[in-house]
Amino acid sequence: MGSMKERFGLYLILTDPIAGYETCARAAVDCNVHYLQLRMKNASRAAVLKTALALRAITRGTPTRFIVNDDLSVAIESDADGIHLGQGDQPLGEARKAWNAHGKLFGLLTHSAAQAIQAQALTPDYIGVGPVFPTPTKANHDPALGIAEAGRIMKASPLTSVAIGGIDAGNLPLLLDAGIDNFCVVRAVNHATDPVAAIRTLQKIRQERCF
Repeated sequence: MGSMKERFGLYLILTDPIAGYETCARAAVDCNVHYLQLRMKNASRAAVLKTALALRAITRGTPTRFIVNDDLSVAIESDADGIHLGQGDQPLGEARKAWNAHGKLFGLLTHSAAQAIQAQALTPDYIGVGPVFPTPTKANHDPALGIAEAGRIMKASPLTSVAIGGIDAGNLPLLLDAGIDNFCVVRAVNHATDPVAAIRTLQKIRQERCF
């Protein structure tokens, strides 16, 4: 883990995309999205693995890093670039011991300043910070942090951090204006019939505000 905090803009999470997982993955690669995460919450392991292998084939050899949500065995079997763990998932240290292949990335979701501080000891490659806004994609709702608090947590952390939760083209300018440069989107692309256009819209908003 370098001491330099990474700035990459869009981090795309795929959950039931209406255009299809493979179409969205190709869109992410075409648009040079830095991180692409597969999050299939209620699917069978076989379905998750099948999709992971398809997305790995699309992203392999590109600048788009392929991350699997929660399931370490699927991440290992699909030779993903990394795994994203929530607070209630397998501990990060355990996951790292089980998968000590070179260059794999470990992300950790945090919901508060305290969790972000605790995360430093685990040295993840990045932390997710959120939810920034209320979001329907999670069953057990963590309280929304709001832009100011999410920005404070992200600025205070020495770790690369990415805002998550309810972010779309409408509210993204507010995050960017608050100095939040890395952001996850779910519905903003998953609900789009044209994922390339949806991704380009978000990237254009960022380019216009970041110099």
